[in-house]
Amino acid sequence: MSETSISLFLVLSLLNVAASTGNGELEILLSLPQTIQSSATPNPFSSWIPTASPCDFVGIKCDKNGSVTELDLSRQWLAGMVNFSLVCALPSLERLALGFNSLGGAVSANLGRCSKLWYLDLGNNRFSGSFPEVPSLVALQYLYLNKSGLSGAFPWGSLRSMPNLVALSVGDNRFEPSPFPLEVLDLLDLNWLYLSNCSIQGRIPPGIGRLTKLVNLELSANNITGEIPNEIGNLTSLWQLELYRNSLTGKFPPGMRNLTKLENFDASRNNLQGDLSELSYLTNLVTLQLFLNNFSGGIPPEFGNFRKLVNLSLYTNQLTGPLPEMLGSWTEFIYIDVSENSLTGRIPPNMCKKGKMKELLVLQNNLSGEIPATYANCSTLTRFRVSKNLLIGAVPRGLWGLPNVNIIDLEKNQLEGGVTSDIQNAKSLGQLFIANNKFSGDLPEEISKAESLAAIDVSNNGFTGRLPQSIGELKKLSSLHVENNMFLGLIPESLGSCNSISDVNMANNSLSGGIPASLGSLPVLNSLNLSDNMISGSIPVSLSSLRLSLLDLSNNRLTGQIPQSLSIQAYNGSFAGNPGLCSYTISSFRQCSSHPGMSKGIRTLLVCFSLLAVLLCICLGFCSYQNKREKKCERSLKEDSWDVKSFRVLSFTEDEILESIKPENLIGRGASGNVYRVVLVNGKELAVKHIWNTNCNNQKKARATTPILGACEKRSWEFDAEVETLSSIRHVNVVKLYCSITSDDSSLLVYEYLPNGSLWDRLHTSRKIDLDWETRYHIAVGAAKGLEYLHHGYEKPVLHRDVKSSNILLDEFMKPRIADFGLAKILIVNGGKDSTHVIAGTHGYIAPEYGYTYKVNEKSDVYSFGVVLMELVTGKRPIEAEFGDNKDIVNWVSSKLKTRESVLSMVDSRIPEVFKDDAIKVLTVAIRCTATLPNLRPAMRSVVHMLEEAEPCKLVRIIIEKDENGRG
Repeated sequence: MSETSISLFLVLSLLNVAASTGNGELEILLSLPQTIQSSATPNPFSSWIPTASPCDFVGIKCDKNGSVTELDLSRQWLAGMVNFSLVCALPSLERLALGFNSLGGAVSANLGRCSKLWYLDLGNNRFSGSFPEVPSLVALQYLYLNKSGLSGAFPWGSLRSMPNLVALSVGDNRFEPSPFPLEVLDLLDLNWLYLSNCSIQGRIPPGIGRLTKLVNLELSANNITGEIPNEIGNLTSLWQLELYRNSLTGKFPPGMRNLTKLENFDASRNNLQGDLSELSYLTNLVTLQLFLNNFSGGIPPEFGNFRKLVNLSLYTNQLTGPLPEMLGSWTEFIYIDVSENSLTGRIPPNMCKKGKMKELLVLQNNLSGEIPATYANCSTLTRFRVSKNLLIGAVPRGLWGLPNVNIIDLEKNQLEGGVTSDIQNAKSLGQLFIANNKFSGDLPEEISKAESLAAIDVSNNGFTGRLPQSIGELKKLSSLHVENNMFLGLIPESLGSCNSISDVNMANNSLSGGIPASLGSLPVLNSLNLSDNMISGSIPVSLSSLRLSLLDLSNNRLTGQIPQSLSIQAYNGSFAGNPGLCSYTISSFRQCSSHPGMSKGIRTLLVCFSLLAVLLCICLGFCSYQNKREKKCERSLKEDSWDVKSFRVLSFTEDEILESIKPENLIGRGASGNVYRVVLVNGKELAVKHIWNTNCNNQKKARATTPILGACEKRSWEFDAEVETLSSIRHVNVVKLYCSITSDDSSLLVYEYLPNGSLWDRLHTSRKIDLDWETRYHIAVGAAKGLEYLHHGYEKPVLHRDVKSSNILLDEFMKPRIADFGLAKILIVNGGKDSTHVIAGTHGYIAPEYGYTYKVNEKSDVYSFGVVLMELVTGKRPIEAEFGDNKDIVNWVSSKLKTRESVLSMVDSRIPEVFKDDAIKVLTVAIRCTATLPNLRPAMRSVVHMLEEAEPCKLVRIIIEKDENGRG
């Protein structure tokens, strides 16, 4: 007999014993651990031994006759499946509590045999399937099934046989959509009703007013529509009312004022309107959240007298008038967010009177006056955001040095004075945003002691003096904006130690001296703007090693040669306004003289020697070519040194590749190498990336003195990363790598050739064409599938880290390929989601978490892909002047999500009207991909699914075709 059969036999035997004798409770309980295990310490089952009385078992209670009446194993780290037949064989069982575990399997109909139960808790588990019909549980008073993993249709009809229910909690399950269950309205003893997030739709019935004993009513995260019924005012015992994330409309009904016992009220994320006057009577409110609605009028002054209120969240409404002066004065006030309204008046001074306040968020209003001095002593504050108001005066000195604050946001006010040395005490400060004010004086050297700073923006003020020379001590700094001030002196040499920095803007100041060569060694610098200063000297060759999406050195006093690797189309205009610069390739600059100090005779002699050398090279090349053709000459030493590693079946030799690496075949130039188009003898086209690594070994020995070392190391690293990543990839939407060819001097990567260039070219440059919507859509889906393969097609996810439209190439049929894996990284799986600690990417595509953490994962690729989707829908670049200062396409799209008209206005005008709704579907996916918090972004697998559901309507295509042919 098998082990399984023996176990089954024992269980059935025990059931028979229990049923026939009534004394088998010990055997029943001892059988439960056969299908349920606990990882708790101590293990509750360690006390379940045959020699003990069941009444002494952990989790068991008995009546005076020794019969088991209660089985409570909640929060005991249980896993496995519950045998409800076995459990319900306990004849006197009245209370069954298994909540907050990881139990799975189905909840069988045998549960109905527990006919004496008055308490049942299966919530917060991982059960599957639907909940059974259990009309026999007539004694039940407490039913907790919330977040239990159940799905399907819930048997609301069973509630008719449970008239004594006091608590009904079945929310957070994936039930089939249904209207509000009318059966609930007959449970007149209910005091706890939790139906949040369980697919209820339609209106709240007026009959809700019958449940007058309700203390807690939660209907959040459903699809409830219509108005809040007047009868809600009958629920005068309510302590908590949760209605958030529905589609409720209308005003608060007149009866709301009767809910005077209400302490927690949340109706945020609806379409409610009208004023808040009905709430002025709810004097016991502790928490009030009404954000993201359409409320208007003033905030009732009575709120200032609420003695229990600690949490007020009213952001993104249309509220006007002042905040109550005494708001938060009476209790340990914690949180206020009234941002994005039209409030006026002053910031209430006493919200931190009890010393517990954590967040003060009043940005984007019309508040005036000074920042109250009381907040300078509010040591508990973690977020202080008052930007985009009309505030004046000096910032209270102590505010700069609050020990727990992680963001100070004062942007776009009329604040004066300076940043004081107190900022050295702000050890938790990660983001300092004070742009667009009237600040003046020096930026104190002590700012370098605020060791957590990741983002500094002091632009558009009146700061003077020198930039702090010790700024390099800020090892987490990723963004530095000091543009449009009056800073003078040298660019801090120590800035080259900020290895996390990706964005530097020092434009329009009075900086002088040279550009520090150390900036060229910054590993993730992506944007560098030093324009409109008095910077002199030459452009450091070390800048050639950077992968910059924005470089602006214009309008300075630079002299000498523009480095050849920076003389590319992407940097057009980057060097204008520097009459002392010269170039060998940029026609708008004077041509460089190789040796300006030499005499005319010496220059003539050098020219002659150069011509002779060129002629000699031509002759040698011709001879070499003839020798190869006639196979009469041995291969040269350099040719013998090439090492070929093939990753696919090759139809060419390395000679064909090497002979094609010449200027006339150059089709692209970038920080990681030149790209050539190669046409084979058989007519097939290839793309070859050529990366020089000459003298790398010597440069490594001269680490301390050679400024170009960073370029060498970076290119070697990128080459290795690209080969490692692409060599094993086989996917139709990822560019094919045929082979690598390496020598001591340089490295070659041979790819398939994509004749239609990049998506960036087709959308934004002189090569752009009018892409119809269907082509754009299929590019989006194909690119998404390529990224999905990278993230989910391997045992270890491949993180691209530089997803952008210029890295999506198009074949002859406009099918997309993901390309350029120079920054790719294979994530290491070690028991959880690992991440990369190297910040990389391109300005405009970089996910916001790069600004506050080193730890990023594949959700950062999802963000970048969301930006690409926005490009496809809008036709805009990620960074456009029309977006405003320090704004990108994600900010711009977010600002337009107000009306249908403003949303439709974002769609590229080249997309026909009939496809605009389809484009909006893709834009919706893009918005989800660019969520600020990584855990709110979908995985690429979900992105593909959402895009496939947004396929353009075939009927529309037929109509258009008929219309074009004149037959519609």
